[in-house]
Amino acid sequence: MKYDYVIAGAGIVGLSIARELNRRYPEARIAIIEKESDVAKHSSGRNSGVLHAGFYYTADSLKAKFTRDGNRAMKRYCEENGLKVNNCGKLVIATNEAELEGLAELKRRGDRNSVELECMDESDVSRIDPNVHTYKKALFSPSTATVDPVEICQCMKREIASKGVELFFDTRYSEHRGEAIRTNRGKFICRYFINAAGLYADRIAHDFGFGLNYAIIPFKGIYLKFARNKSDVLTNIYPVPDLNNPFLGVHFTKTVDGSIKIGPTAIPAFWRENYRGMYRFKLGEFSQVMYYMTKLFIRDSFHFRRLAINEMKKYSKAHLIGLSLKMVNQLDRKGFGEFLQPGIRAQLLNKQTLELVQDFVLEGDASSIHVLNAVSPAFTCALPFASYIVDQVEEKLVGKRLDWERGRDQAQGVPG
Repeated sequence: MKYDYVIAGAGIVGLSIARELNRRYPEARIAIIEKESDVAKHSSGRNSGVLHAGFYYTADSLKAKFTRDGNRAMKRYCEENGLKVNNCGKLVIATNEAELEGLAELKRRGDRNSVELECMDESDVSRIDPNVHTYKKALFSPSTATVDPVEICQCMKREIASKGVELFFDTRYSEHRGEAIRTNRGKFICRYFINAAGLYADRIAHDFGFGLNYAIIPFKGIYLKFARNKSDVLTNIYPVPDLNNPFLGVHFTKTVDGSIKIGPTAIPAFWRENYRGMYRFKLGEFSQVMYYMTKLFIRDSFHFRRLAINEMKKYSKAHLIGLSLKMVNQLDRKGFGEFLQPGIRAQLLNKQTLELVQDFVLEGDASSIHVLNAVSPAFTCALPFASYIVDQVEEKLVGKRLDWERGRDQAQGVPG
């Protein structure tokens, strides 16, 4: 099986890369290999469904640009394909005087990133959602929306398949030898390999000699549904985040169908697919994760001890509900149902500094490229991020051709 491009991973990033490659090179042979039975079985199908606006991130980050542009691009994609969008907006609220400076910093970032963000007082907030409780001020993001991530991924799968992209499910990457990508279902020969494997992106990158300074450590995100009604909360409600780590804290999400849920947690997971019980337990993964978690706990990098202890408490439904109730005037705590299916966040750790990497990371050469850190909000960013990745691939292939031409000229005695 010979292809121009082989992509590992059929999440939103892998699908978007295939779509962008097909758009630029409609005659190219493109394949996606995916170890699961369908698209979006991990982070892409287990996230909040929020299309973020792009005001959390520093202006010099890739996330800032891709989130802003991706919000617009994904809404446009949904409109063009008849997919659901809930344009419900988002309020970021404060709970005390100290958090007002956090709101001010978010407003400065939003302004630098050219993201619409309205500063409101309590009376303005009540007009957006009368049930929201804030301390003096809040920020309103009118461009924040919610979608159905699985619906989008399924639509994109159908689109690229109809244009000739081949998808191979239940196909697990094993190793590479030159242009040969070996899997449990045979060998794929490719001119260029693109690693968008999410939770296992670092493992595949290491096999190519890339990403050696990094390891992925997993964090479990759990949501709890408010089952009583869909009307007690009208918009997404978020607390002021700790900008020193990539987690946004427990918040209210207004889903695409108008339902209400709270979460997510950021509970340290013990292996990469630690969704429930001993599901897909792997001793090697457990050992590696515990090694790095222990180092983080001992050194207390980015206040990991406090983070881990506070997050573990969120396994308690009563505790999780209590955190959410601080953001609303009233809500029946007995109205919450069961926990929804958990997701695992593939968070990149710098092994030297023991810091969580908060921006996208790519490494590669003229034969392969590796998406080492498709960190949240990767779903929002997917379309412009895919375009950026394909730009990087083109640059590396052009460089390869120029190097080959220089080598040929030197061999023939042609002056450089």
